[in-house]
Amino acid sequence: MNLQTRVINILSKPAQEWPVIASESTDVAALYKEYIVPLAAIPAICGFLGMTLIGVTVPFMGQIRTPLVSGLAGLIVGYVLALVGIFLAAFIVDKLAPSFQSSGGIVQALKIVAFASTPSWVAGVLQLIPMLGVLALLAALYGVYLFYLGLPSVMKTPADKVIPYMVVCAVVIIVISVVTASISGVFMGASRMMF
Repeated sequence: MNLQTRVINILSKPAQEWPVIASESTDVAALYKEYIVPLAAIPAICGFLGMTLIGVTVPFMGQIRTPLVSGLAGLIVGYVLALVGIFLAAFIVDKLAPSFQSSGGIVQALKIVAFASTPSWVAGVLQLIPMLGVLALLAALYGVYLFYLGLPSVMKTPADKVIPYMVVCAVVIIVISVVTASISGVFMGASRMMF
């Protein structure tokens, strides 16, 4: 799997790419090494650079930046939690599959979670300018659409179960994202107090 080609294909022609993804033979380690680890680093690194070097402008307070040590703590903890969160989401997607007459196993569930996360990871570059980070929500919505398109191919979900399965999985992924972001924020706050 070529990383650049896969990113372009899943973003530009997902209906054709999902069947290819579904049929590929891979494992959890290969998905992490070849796809998840490099792409999940984009928002982590760009968020760190944006908040420590550029910061945000707050009316009547001026430019606010994250201190370097706090930023590094947030970068490391946030990145590790993002990697763990992807697997946790895939685990839950896999466990929910029988409830929606779907199947596939943990590798297929990890495929759908990881490849549907591509727009959010790529949009992570917007965090270089923290005020643009809000636009990443649009990328997340496109990720939900990708998830919807991928379920029939990757998880063998019947047409009448795709929307309910997608909605439940989207809620699970949002909760995991909020929890991991909160934990990362706590670590950043704790590092500010220590240094």
